[in-house]
Amino acid sequence: MNKGHVLLVDDEPGIISSLRTALTAAGYSVSVARNGTEAIALAPNAENDVILLDLGLPDMDGKDVIMAVRGRTPVPIIVLSARHQEHEKIASLDCGANDYIDKPFALGELLARIRAALRTRRRDPAEAAPGDLRIGLLHIDHGLRKVALDGQTVHLSPKEYSLLVALAENAGRVVTHRRLLAAGWGRADTDPQYLRTYMGMLRQKLIGETGRADLIHNEPGVGYRLVVAD
Repeated sequence: MNKGHVLLVDDEPGIISSLRTALTAAGYSVSVARNGTEAIALAPNAENDVILLDLGLPDMDGKDVIMAVRGRTPVPIIVLSARHQEHEKIASLDCGANDYIDKPFALGELLARIRAALRTRRRDPAEAAPGDLRIGLLHIDHGLRKVALDGQTVHLSPKEYSLLVALAENAGRVVTHRRLLAAGWGRADTDPQYLRTYMGMLRQKLIGETGRADLIHNEPGVGYRLVVAD
């Protein structure tokens, strides 16, 4: 059974060969773009379910590809890059990437990130009533400003609620510190210690009031990600 179609954007023959083999064995179909121009042309194809993108392309920077592609399709973009600097990760995510994995990476981690991206992409918006947001077992009622996880009410402060909504609207994606600060305090230059404090309280409430595993994952130096609760 075909689990989905992956557009692989990379110019290294060894990476292309190994990833095509591994992804095909895992049940995915794969097409390849060897530069940014090809990627931008192929990205809007309806068959694409996820894009794996290297930043170091021969004709342009990968972040320029992200911005061009994001203006044409909402397909999830996972960056695979040897650029380990935090500012590169943050810039890629702010340009519209959904996720970022450092090279070298474990195949198991990559496949897990792809599955998470596909779960987010395949959520059915029709399942939620107007004003509601449903991600797996998480239900946010915007009209009543109420949150429930697996049917159990989670009592949140106004800032905790704002932070959760920002994460939920980007479920499966990393939301940068700046975007979360803007969502919670209205300013991206707010002291990040406030964010760490409130995120800690939010995570504990989601765990403590429901007994479920931690749904909010910390991406050190970059931001936070809400995993889809199944």
